Amino acid sequence: MKKIIFRKLLMDCMTFFIIALVSASVIIWVFQAVNFLDIMIEDGRDFLVYIKFSLLNFPKIFSKLLPFVLFFSLFYITGRYEKNNELMIFWNFGVNKIQIINFFFKFSIILLLIQISLTAFVVPKSQELARSFLKESKVNFLGNFIKKQKFNDTIKGVTIFSERKDNEGNLYNLYLKKNIGVSNFQITYAKKGKFKEINNTPVLVLFDGETISKKDDEITNISFSKSDFILKSLESNTTTYAKTQEISSLNLLRCIGIIYKLDFIEKKTINKKIPNCSIQNITNIFKEFYKRLIIPLYIPILTLVPFMLIILSKENSNYLRLKILTFLIGLIVIIFSETTIRLISDTIIPNFKIIIIPFCLFLILYITFFYNFIYFKKNKI
Repeated sequence: MKKIIFRKLLMDCMTFFIIALVSASVIIWVFQAVNFLDIMIEDGRDFLVYIKFSLLNFPKIFSKLLPFVLFFSLFYITGRYEKNNELMIFWNFGVNKIQIINFFFKFSIILLLIQISLTAFVVPKSQELARSFLKESKVNFLGNFIKKQKFNDTIKGVTIFSERKDNEGNLYNLYLKKNIGVSNFQITYAKKGKFKEINNTPVLVLFDGETISKKDDEITNISFSKSDFILKSLESNTTTYAKTQEISSLNLLRCIGIIYKLDFIEKKTINKKIPNCSIQNITNIFKEFYKRLIIPLYIPILTLVPFMLIILSKENSNYLRLKILTFLIGLIVIIFSETTIRLISDTIIPNFKIIIIPFCLFLILYITFFYNFIYFKKNKI
């Protein structure tokens, strides 16, 4: 019978938790997807790239919300059980309160492993894939990102200005500047222009204009009635280099080993082996490791904090204070776990002090439960 009531409590908690987590993640993902749509349109990307990029950001949202939703779900279900006197079933069947704590601690270890799998492997890989889609995709729908009376620099090295644009996509009074190398450039003026695709190559066809070119301190001026401004091998100004958060956990671990084992001369070649692997970036690397492997250690704490509600019965005059205190403790733990990443530095010993904080907090929490459910009860008897 004990297994049945434990299973019932777990199922209620998990059902509410999963529904709340998925719902919250989808809502936030939809808002982000709308923002991504604006970016993709301005950047001239096609719809397929937008879909892939948006979907690959879902694991990051999911893992970020998991600790928050976990605490609020358990807090709500535990409070509801106490309010409806459903916890009395446990006590009537001889279940000790510390058994509930131990049961959910074991369950929290499973959630901890799931969260580490997400933060250490799934999320970095999905972010890397999302960035690679942007890097490998071409700038399409060229006419879409041209805004009238605005300098458009979506294409790397090219600035386009149009005074007016009609419904057929014709551009009027165009200004184009193309950077060629460090100090060379090409400036083109045209009365009219329109994007076309010739032999799978995007071309801006210009009419009635003039091109001024500067090359090696020589300036040339050419007038034309019609000219093709070829936009080949386009690159976007959108960031496409690998960020630290997109590097795999294994490569981050290798990077730390390289930095602390090689001499100064060999360290100059680090960046060629692993992106962003440098002494100057070691703080960010430590922060990324902390975010992936240490912050999830707060999950057992957030799992057990809501069960502070079973210390007192709802008939107790101090129960409301306990409920408020429990909620505040959980909220503080959530905020604290996310803000401690700012304390991570480039030295190992101070970082180690921050790393042991979740272990100390869990020990304090468990001792509190043990004192109230075992030691205090025995002394009271």
